[in-house]
Formats: sequence, C-alpha cells, structure tokens
Amino acid sequence: MKCHPVQQSVQALPALAHGQVDVIGGANFVTFLQTREKGTLATRVLAEDARNAPHMMDVLVPADSKIKEPRDLAGKKVAVNILNNIQSLTLNATLGKAGADRPEYRQVPFPQMGSVLERGQVDAVHAAEPFATALKRELKARTVVDGNAAPVAGLPLSGYVTTDTFIDKYPKTAAAFQRAISAAQAVAAKDRGAVEKALPGYTKIKPEEAAAIGLPDYPATSSAAQLKRLISLMRTQKLLTKDLDPAAVLYQPTR
Repeated sequence: MKCHPVQQSVQALPALAHGQVDVIGGANFVTFLQTREKGTLATRVLAEDARNAPHMMDVLVPADSKIKEPRDLAGKKVAVNILNNIQSLTLNATLGKAGADRPEYRQVPFPQMGSVLERGQVDAVHAAEPFATALKRELKARTVVDGNAAPVAGLPLSGYVTTDTFIDKYPKTAAAFQRAISAAQAVAAKDRGAVEKALPGYTKIKPEEAAAIGLPDYPATSSAAQLKRLISLMRTQKLLTKDLDPAAVLYQPTR
C-alpha cells in the first residue's frame, strides 16, 4: 500500500475520481456526504476513522478575553478551517442546545489561527488537535467550548472513503481493507501508547506533542446509526438537501 499525503482530504477528490488513488483516509464526512448527494462522485464509506471525543477540537479565546461561556460567542467572529463544515456544524448544534445564538464564522487555516487570534482579527478560534494544544501552551488560550459537548459527543467525523466503481471492481480487496482497518482501530481504541508511537511517523507531530493532545475515538466497528446522527444534523442545518440512507452510504460486504 502506498500513501500520498494531502493537507485536506477534499484535495484528493480529483485523484479518487480519476482512479489515481483508491481510498481517501481521514476523509471529512461532511464534504463527502455532500459530494454523494450532488452526484459529483459516487462515494462510499469503507470504514469510520474518527469520532468526536473530549477536547480534540475546542473553541479557544485569549486568556484575557471577556468571553467566559458559550452564550458569549453570539455574534462574535470565530475562525474555522473550512466554512459550512464540521466545525460550524458541531458548534452551532452545541450553542443551540445551550440556548445561545450563533457567532459569525471566518475561514482561517489551522496553522494561521494563532496569529489571527493574537492580533485580535477574530474573537475565538475553533481549533482541532494538535493546534489546540499548541495554542493553549504558546498563547495561554482558554477553552470556552469543548467541541465534544452535547449534542455532538461521539459524532462521526471522518473515515476511509472510496468509490462505488472501486468496490464493484475489487470487492474482495474492499472487504479485506475494511477488516484491516477494523483490526487497527481496535488496537488504537485500547492502546493510546500505540497511537502516540505511530503519529510522528506519519505526521509532523512530535512525540511530546503526541503525548499531550486530545485524541479522537477510534471505532472498531462502523455504524450506520451513528452516520445517521451526522446526516440528520446536516439536514437540520441545510448542509444536505435530502436524507441519505446511511446503510447505503456505508459499505457492507456480502458474506
């Protein structure tokens, strides 16, 4: 197996469409569900990768900010990595649950969030790991919302995505890949040390950073019911225009 790193999973879509890659790992589910609905590319989820977990993506403010609680974010400028995607989707749901109004979102790449927060160009940043931990350490940034708060705790975030064409052509390979991922996820779920050891080899995360960051949950078994939660939330916030059948989205090999 050959891995081809990309900064964002959406950047790999053209290669997937043209058969230059067979699977996109860490694929942002919001983007790929939208792609499937639009008919841009017939994608299918081979396996879940990450579910939301405590403090793996937090809303952070400067230490001296007057923003003290979630409702204080109403009307404030909050940086997200991609507009109208998983960060705004989950934060809107969390604020709605708390009876708070929504902020105004600004698109800022994760690596630049610290500088725009420090200069006061935004009031808060919705930072994923390892950037969140770095901002807490370097800027003494303070958490005002845990991204895993209700009602989005444990929400599916990303996974391994392929095309219907690949599955139809190589059903045994697709099934074998799914089994391998399930076994690896089971190890990751039980052994944080194994994850910490692996991260520096595949990312720019240093060993000491791997030991400090908040990790996602790693489901050993993919769940159509959990994908339904995400689809329903996307429908509520109009990121999807129709219901998608999660059982059809999730690849289930014939026995």
